Amino acid sequence: MKRLKKTSVVTSLLIGCLWATMMLTGCQGQTANPVSGHAAYYWSTVFRLSPEQRSFLRDHAIGRLYVRYFDVVMGQEGEPMPNATIQFNDSFPQGIEVVPTVFILNECMAKETSGLAHKIAARILQMNETHDVLNVREVQIDCDWTRRTERRFFAFMDSLRSELQAKGIRLSSTIRLHQLSQKAPPADRGVLMVYNTGDFTDINCQKPILDAEVVGPYLKYLASYPLPLSAAYPLFSWQILFRGKRFVGIIHGKDEYPILPTDSIVNRDVTLDEILKVRQMIARQREDIHDEVILYELNDKNIQKFNHNDYEKILAD
Repeated sequence: MKRLKKTSVVTSLLIGCLWATMMLTGCQGQTANPVSGHAAYYWSTVFRLSPEQRSFLRDHAIGRLYVRYFDVVMGQEGEPMPNATIQFNDSFPQGIEVVPTVFILNECMAKETSGLAHKIAARILQMNETHDVLNVREVQIDCDWTRRTERRFFAFMDSLRSELQAKGIRLSSTIRLHQLSQKAPPADRGVLMVYNTGDFTDINCQKPILDAEVVGPYLKYLASYPLPLSAAYPLFSWQILFRGKRFVGIIHGKDEYPILPTDSIVNRDVTLDEILKVRQMIARQREDIHDEVILYELNDKNIQKFNHNDYEKILAD
């Protein structure tokens, strides 16, 4: 038998390995999560990083920021329109990947959405160009769609995904816990929003932000959910105003509501123990979901909530 030359054997092995890799990638389809690491949401209407926020990003190796670009709401003429567009008053730290994120009110999906995908894609791309936001590889849509609006929302996502794919950009979607039992939207991946688990308008609800007992039943759908997923965990707290037992509103700033002597202001927060407990529950069902852990959200108050080691426990790979 003729002996193969050494170089031929090496070449054959390399080709074989490359072919196997291509086949594996092709077979996996969307089962592999295209992201990895630590991330955070930035949900303010003005982009300006404080020195503390820049240090936090650096100290915890935050590599991605999901930045809310604008909301889409129903206008006075009954047409979806942009609202609360972010103002860029600062530059992004070197090495940070930006994911433009758009929040869409579900009521916008109750009517015809033709043309909306193109308008949103064009607006995001224009904002990126105007403000020198470079190397955007993904756009995210945040919408609490329901079974009633599912058809229109999915059609919108399908159109937007095609628009973005032409530019080499992925599309992701937020996934609420209750949406795990529903059909997955046409997106390249999802982010499971692990918060807002209770009724904050009920004065007797002690854990409206995160409650492990409420989260548990939803997780039976997690392992089989067809989209690659990351997980987002809450850092925020609420001051909620009640008049008697009637909900008035969440207090965001001074003098936002007239406060009567008989009113009640209740504080609702999330504890490290609750976050870690829920995180462990989720990991047991789907370990790869923590290939990327996202903090909601980045601001000075939230990043002071826990110490450095506590954040590392939340962000642990």
